[in-house]
Amino acid sequence: MLPTLERPVLATSAAVFHEGRVLLARRGARPAQGLWTLPGGRVEPGETLAAAAERELMEEVGVAAEILGVAGAVDVILRDAQGEVSAHFVVVAHAARWRGGEPTTGPEAAEIGWFEPTALPDGTTEGLPGIVATAALIVQATRHGPGQVAGQVPGQVPDDVAGDVADDVTRQA
Repeated sequence: MLPTLERPVLATSAAVFHEGRVLLARRGARPAQGLWTLPGGRVEPGETLAAAAERELMEEVGVAAEILGVAGAVDVILRDAQGEVSAHFVVVAHAARWRGGEPTTGPEAAEIGWFEPTALPDGTTEGLPGIVATAALIVQATRHGPGQVAGQVPGQVPDDVAGDVADDVTRQA
């Protein structure tokens, strides 16, 4: 069921990486039913974005992950047949490292899979390749643990790598 539209709904998701691949779920419910996307959902009142991402991962696909940082944000704006806005979600996507759990399907995730970040399946949600590319860089930059990259804030993509992300996103578009 879609929310009554009064203002955008805040949601979160996570690009979970394990052995160099990212976990995607094919949505089994609206919105975006049938599309491949990152597991995630709504942020509850009093819940941080990172805590919501961790909770949604466990609820939706049964995976535990370490949230490393924000990889980007996407507006999902749905319109009815007359062109009126029927729903608006602001999804803040995180980069994450797999900690445990074998991904399982359910009502929200009809299918799941681990994919190479540069070889995502057809039929993904808008903006997904760019979010995955950025998340991959965050995971790579923090692979030795948060704060161990000299002069870098944990979860922050170094300036010299940010251009590489833009180049990757341009090539994938």
